[in-house]
Amino acid sequence: MATEMTCRPAALSEGVVIAFPSGTGTANIERCARELGRRHGADAIEFWRAECRRIADQLLAAGMPESDVGERVLQFQQDVQIELVLNHQNGPLPKSQNR
Repeated sequence: MATEMTCRPAALSEGVVIAFPSGTGTANIERCARELGRRHGADAIEFWRAECRRIADQLLAAGMPESDVGERVLQFQQDVQIELVLNHQNGPLPKSQNR
């Protein structure tokens, strides 16, 4: 078995690293949706812009091409909007379950 592992073709042992910042994960999507659900007006807009900029900066720092960064930020925005809709449909959590 050790021989199989050490004799892999180069295509299997070399690859491309894909940036996946933790900032775009499910927990961050839920956190942003909660924050946007409690903020209004200019405060909500400022928060939203700062979050999207933070994610874009993380992706750029990780070496992701700018064209891909825009796509990932748009996907993040869409995911947060979906979470906001789901939160609205489900109503507020009981006090003991609020995060």
